[in-house]
Amino acid sequence: MEATLFSSPPPHSPLSLTRPANPFLTLPTRPAFPTRRSSSTIRSAISRTKKEETVSTIKTNLENCYLLAGISFKGLSVKQLQDLRKALPDSTKLIVAKNTLVIKAIEGTPWEALKPCMTGMNAWLFVHSEEIPPAIKPYREFQRERKLENDFTGAVFEGKFYGPGEFKALETMPTRLEIYAKLLGSLKGPASSVVGTIQAPARELVMTLQAYVQKLEQEGGQ
Repeated sequence: MEATLFSSPPPHSPLSLTRPANPFLTLPTRPAFPTRRSSSTIRSAISRTKKEETVSTIKTNLENCYLLAGISFKGLSVKQLQDLRKALPDSTKLIVAKNTLVIKAIEGTPWEALKPCMTGMNAWLFVHSEEIPPAIKPYREFQRERKLENDFTGAVFEGKFYGPGEFKALETMPTRLEIYAKLLGSLKGPASSVVGTIQAPARELVMTLQAYVQKLEQEGGQ
């Protein structure tokens, strides 16, 4: 009987890591994720937008503002700042903003006189009323009740800078009613009293004259 020879099977070919030749078969690709650089760019853009919004808010509050004062808020909690805001009259607004942003907002305006107090951590008091003492008093009471050392760092009123030691002049300014009473008293008194009233600051003079005109109109209507 003839022997039948069988050839040995061919050795296994090495595993190929090349992409299959089948054009209809594709391997999944890794999804693209933003790089660190793009994330940093987004954060920078958001930060820049927030800064621009803060500067815009400050400029808006400078409109019809009679007094702008800085208050040191270092060490104050968020809860304390919220309580202070609630204690302020409607004509007064408290804004927490970096000194650099405030400087940018007041550049080229009479409020630039506030620059001497641009140090440390400040909250900013915008007073939209001629009645200055009632606007300052709530913070004084807040400061006293909580035994805080945080004080005013400075203020600008009618273009003049007032340092921390000069706030007494702002806190003791006469109210509108007191000015009216002063005018009416001087009109009934000697001429020297009237001259003294006329020599008062222009703002007080305008207010007193308005009060006198209103008084005459009321008397004429009776």
